[in-house]
Amino acid sequence: MGEDAAAGTGHLMIIWLRHHNDHEARACPVMRPNRSQPNQPHDPGTCNRPVDVAQQLCARYPATLELLKRGEISYPQAEAVTELCAVLEPETAGQVEAVVVAKMPELAVGRTRALLRRQIHKADPDGAGERHRRRKADRETVFYPREDGMALFGAVLPAEQAAEMGQAVDAHAATFDNDGRTLAQKRADALYDLVVNRNGVMGDCVSPVRGRAAAVVQVTVPLDVLVGAEDGPAELKGYGPITAGQAREIAFAPGTIWRRLITDPGSGLLVKVDPTTYRPTADAERQVIARDQYCAFPSCRMPAHRCDVDHVEPFNHERPEAGGLTVPNNLQPLCRRHHRLKTHHPGWRVTRAPHTGIASWTSPTGHTYRNAPPVYRE
Repeated sequence: MGEDAAAGTGHLMIIWLRHHNDHEARACPVMRPNRSQPNQPHDPGTCNRPVDVAQQLCARYPATLELLKRGEISYPQAEAVTELCAVLEPETAGQVEAVVVAKMPELAVGRTRALLRRQIHKADPDGAGERHRRRKADRETVFYPREDGMALFGAVLPAEQAAEMGQAVDAHAATFDNDGRTLAQKRADALYDLVVNRNGVMGDCVSPVRGRAAAVVQVTVPLDVLVGAEDGPAELKGYGPITAGQAREIAFAPGTIWRRLITDPGSGLLVKVDPTTYRPTADAERQVIARDQYCAFPSCRMPAHRCDVDHVEPFNHERPEAGGLTVPNNLQPLCRRHHRLKTHHPGWRVTRAPHTGIASWTSPTGHTYRNAPPVYRE
């Protein structure tokens, strides 16, 4: 490595060290001894990671490095660029970086990663399809012991299958009685019930189960991708971008229902309902969920279908026609935590730009945070 690259790496390491506070440093056994397990060996890979990131930024991602040096993005965002673009050829990785650098300063880490995944799918659709085929061969179940007599059980599956399983678990959990269990506890119990008790499965036949609803998997895909004219990505609700092949497999599977969604040709945002009623119609709620996909609070990744549909401008119960209309442009999905924050914590304010869909949140300290909905066509 040349002197300039070495100097850049050293400079970036200083940035990284400044970024990591004492709590984050505890994740690295070389930086802080593990007193609870003194005989555990150190994992050198954990602490070499920042060096690898620094070298990659200096060698391949100068624009991202410049944003990091100026403090416009965080270290985890820069790390995400090097991690997710590692599968690309240098020229293609540069194309992806050129698109995301203009947007990263306005994004949280989770949305940065989602943007990167989508752009990688667009820039390298053939590679994305091939990587998915290889990873599909690695599907497996996992079982990890936890403390206090607990364990983690799960599976590594294609995203569309995992989404279908999640919906099936939610649907089965909804049939349980209100007996004091939390929704999370009901979901765990529902998974056990479906796997161990095999409700509704008799031999090679599947029969309806008492109270169970059908699982619904929502995929948003451009028409030209659906018919095979292009190979850009589609969006799997609650997950993010999937390959065109995955989307077509879902779209043409038996029992699939298609719904048309209309996008604005200029902005690429989803557009398309009694505005003076407090509760949104089912059609308006479906549009808001499909449009935003996640909780509208910056950095929150709670899927929109698990959120409340909230009025951006509060609904006027005494004079509904005076403002706060129940229309998609004045509705947003908010998880229960951030819905309560907006409603009950003084000082938090939110506005939504109707043409861009960007929600601007102002905190009690006066800081502003922006959250942009997904753009379906770029």
